[in-house]
Amino acid sequence: MTKIKLLSVDIETYSSIDLTKCGTYKYVEASDFYITLFGYSIDGGEVQVVDLAQGEKIPSEVMSALEDDSVIKWAFNASFERVCISRFIGLPTGDYLEPSSWRCSMIWSAYLGLPLSLKGVGAVLGLDKQKMDEGKDLIKYFCQPCAPTKANGGRTRNMPTDAPEKWETFKAYNKRDVEVELQIQQKLVKFPVPDNVWDEYHLSEEINDRGIRVDMPFVKQAIAIDKKSRSRLSAAMRAITELDNPNSVQQMKAWLADNGMETDTLGKKAVSELLKEAPSNLGEALLLRQQLAKSSVKKYTAMENAVCADGRVRGMFMFYGANRTGRFAGRLVQLQNLPQNHIPDLAEARGLVSSGNYAALEILYEDIPDTLSQLIRTAFVPQDGRKFIVSDFSAIEARVIAWLAGEDWRTEVFKSGGDIYCASASAMFHVPVEKHGINGHLRQKGKIAELALGYGGSVGALKAMGALEMGLAEEELQPLVNAWRQSNPNIVRFWWDVDAAVKRCVRQKKATKTHAVRFTYESGFLFITLPSGRRLAYVKPRIGENRFGGESVTYEGVGGTKKWERLESYGPKFVENIVQATSRDILVYAMRTLRNCSIVAHVHDELIIECDKRVSLPAICEQMGRVPPWANGLLLRADGYECEFYRKD
Repeated sequence: MTKIKLLSVDIETYSSIDLTKCGTYKYVEASDFYITLFGYSIDGGEVQVVDLAQGEKIPSEVMSALEDDSVIKWAFNASFERVCISRFIGLPTGDYLEPSSWRCSMIWSAYLGLPLSLKGVGAVLGLDKQKMDEGKDLIKYFCQPCAPTKANGGRTRNMPTDAPEKWETFKAYNKRDVEVELQIQQKLVKFPVPDNVWDEYHLSEEINDRGIRVDMPFVKQAIAIDKKSRSRLSAAMRAITELDNPNSVQQMKAWLADNGMETDTLGKKAVSELLKEAPSNLGEALLLRQQLAKSSVKKYTAMENAVCADGRVRGMFMFYGANRTGRFAGRLVQLQNLPQNHIPDLAEARGLVSSGNYAALEILYEDIPDTLSQLIRTAFVPQDGRKFIVSDFSAIEARVIAWLAGEDWRTEVFKSGGDIYCASASAMFHVPVEKHGINGHLRQKGKIAELALGYGGSVGALKAMGALEMGLAEEELQPLVNAWRQSNPNIVRFWWDVDAAVKRCVRQKKATKTHAVRFTYESGFLFITLPSGRRLAYVKPRIGENRFGGESVTYEGVGGTKKWERLESYGPKFVENIVQATSRDILVYAMRTLRNCSIVAHVHDELIIECDKRVSLPAICEQMGRVPPWANGLLLRADGYECEFYRKD
């Protein structure tokens, strides 16, 4: 028999564990986990469906192909198929099929700026065969436990024999999914994902497979302390307000109004403002509300839900989750938005939580929810006898934009090890600025300008960054914008050079280039080729009109509403994509350099490495700070620290 070269796969599964809460790696650990339907196509041929739930067997040559690294396996969201099949063939927790021979048509779609759902891709590409709409109901019926009722004889799971017609439809649904995936591959064949991007995907899967250890006794104590704290805070709120449910926004707003304090919202910023002028009884209630509103402690529950049998949480990173830049997205515990820690005695506070010492926490830390929030990072710990090295890039986006735009005075600041916020303030106000020194008060203005204005932001961006809360006056904001732009003329020129290059490319459908970035129009896509060689894709670009009546480039993509729609963009926004995408490429280059050093997590521009206690911190930082060969002239610096539990240094 001819050896299989390509195997396209789609599976249907059953597990009593909730996939959406727990993730794939925990999902497959359920004792009742099983693959019920196995749809496949060999080398693009006729799709077959194996009804495992009714005793059929997967052919031996297909089983061999699944474990053969020379056979390329395709699936949409291939991570799910790979991890489920690993369990199905009997591999234990922590041991999974090698990612290197797997390809994912969802990643291919993301690489081309297309939707991340099979149905969405099929619709945008206008495929002959579309994903069947019945799938959602069938998955709920056959893939999840059901509530026992009189009508269903008290069963907790629906089997094929309980609804034979539905089961036949489910098999047709499984077959159709493979057919749609094959059509996607045929449709996108002109724009293959480069091998180096597949290698990045495989590296990401290796990190997901490795996971990161969680201190579960600490997590369980944190959840118990939070429950006790919430109960006490709610009782205190009821005592002050006499409300049935002081957590109710409507009830709380009405109570405040009855006591002479009107407010439209009880959001974080609004409550902080109200506290400035609230009388003592209202202030006390608002402070209690602030503590009860702390939702970040839910991350402890997310850890408890997702942790595998060996104490590690896996699958927290989605490769190409942000398809405008190719950056990673967080899943499950969402490491990308963890609260910062400012408690000086972090280890002591952590110790009190670990031992369940509520009384001491209450005495030493006034705000228990905030304390638990600041300790979330510390729940991640290395294996016994090992340590964490946390290494991150210093001001990566500021360095990249200066390099791309040729803003040389900024590069000189980085070369001399200077503080970019001080240097920016100095350039803006034409006076020397030193942190904690001469004109030190201006550093904050330099910092907020740096964070808000690099991608065409103006007064609105400064306000969104909290300029007014930091003490800047409204009338200072426009002069601040003007000063920053005057001191960074090459960055401003970069915005509008990119704007002109994109418009020319879309209008004339010809290649253009500026600042080492290339723009091409091919078969209804605008491609931006980065210095790394990786391409960003924008679907069906055209010249349109922006909300101000001016000319802009529009394209199709997933917008703020999470729906596929036409979006508008312009030079500074494209520059933001280019800079963030290039920063992402630099991080991934560092991840590849440190591939054999047990990376367990990464957050924005930071790597967390679990290693032997003898591993050198300076050596890790030196390797991370190496400049990629395609970024000649860029200055990078990586700083790091060692820790016995994850934290912000």
